[in-house]
Amino acid sequence: MQDSVNAFIEIFTIPGAADGPLAGLSFGAKDLYDVAGHLTGCGSPDWARTHPAATRHAPAVQALLDGGATLFGKTHTDEIAYSLMGVNAHYGTPINTAAPDRVPGGSSSGSAAATAAGLVDIGLGSDTGGSVRIPASFCGVYGIRTTHGRLDLSDAMPFAPSFDTIGWFARDSATFAKAGAAFGIEVPDKVPAIRVLTAIDAMALAGTATQAVLAGALETLQGRFGTAEEVSLNAGNLAAWREVFVICQAAEIWQTHGDWVEETQPTFGPGIKERFQRASMIEPHMLETACSARAKIRARMTELLGGSDVIVLPSSPGPAPYRDADEAALDNFRTAALELLCPAGLAGLPQISIPAGTVEGGPVGLSMIAAPENDGLLLAIARDIFD
Repeated sequence: MQDSVNAFIEIFTIPGAADGPLAGLSFGAKDLYDVAGHLTGCGSPDWARTHPAATRHAPAVQALLDGGATLFGKTHTDEIAYSLMGVNAHYGTPINTAAPDRVPGGSSSGSAAATAAGLVDIGLGSDTGGSVRIPASFCGVYGIRTTHGRLDLSDAMPFAPSFDTIGWFARDSATFAKAGAAFGIEVPDKVPAIRVLTAIDAMALAGTATQAVLAGALETLQGRFGTAEEVSLNAGNLAAWREVFVICQAAEIWQTHGDWVEETQPTFGPGIKERFQRASMIEPHMLETACSARAKIRARMTELLGGSDVIVLPSSPGPAPYRDADEAALDNFRTAALELLCPAGLAGLPQISIPAGTVEGGPVGLSMIAAPENDGLLLAIARDIFD
């Protein structure tokens, strides 16, 4: 396998099981999952330097191997997974083959880029604040953030543990669903009747051209399930939810990695250094207030979803920023995107991004959020309705 898009930090081959739902398929694993005998670098030369090689495969890697998929190597990630754009000051930016002049998104940048380029069939990623959903949208592939706590994240770098989830990418919806089966997620043979809810305050955050493209995908859903009901997640104030997310996530990140940062004094790239600095300054009273608000957000999302409904919203405000965008422009886009990404993260809910079309040459995705443990429902919707 020739890495034509700078998707991999290390290429090697570990054959999968002889049979299983993924027999004959291949995958790449984000470089925060342990693979026995290999360093887990987490997008940081200093992390790689200060940690030993893994002695066993992470359960997420093992599940895909047991499912029959062959591992082709470890893929690039944003530095310590603390970004959404896929730009790494140490290892470069993987090429987004769907829009080579635009960033691939991150932090699961290499897995998304490798999948989009056809180097692997499945890209194993992780999603804390949007690290699968955003690159799936940018690269025009399918992506999922699973229900928080449903799949085993042992032997993977913890980031913000109450938000961290396993996720993956695929170019086609059938493979997308098969990967879920390999993880033990029951994907129904037939999609049951569901109620579709359109989050109008979230839709309003996308650009006009993006909204027009997403309308076509929404019409496909409505053709199967009937007219979508319009709802507002937070009365048009998703910026308030974003701030709750930023505080809760940053506090956990510093609790998880603060000692390593202070001891190692790693050389961080632009944006990463500033985010860790802000994380170190979260005061206890700020976190207490944010956690209280988070509980209310979780209750609100549970109330909206009921048992088997889905909430539809944009995966991203628009297509990916251009590769030559400066750090300020990338950070502004990241801030806007978090308003769309934070509801599922705050509530621990599964969310998928499906390719919906292009805007100015860049892919955009339509997202669906479901109730906890309804990951299989989302995979079945993608397989049966958006094949």
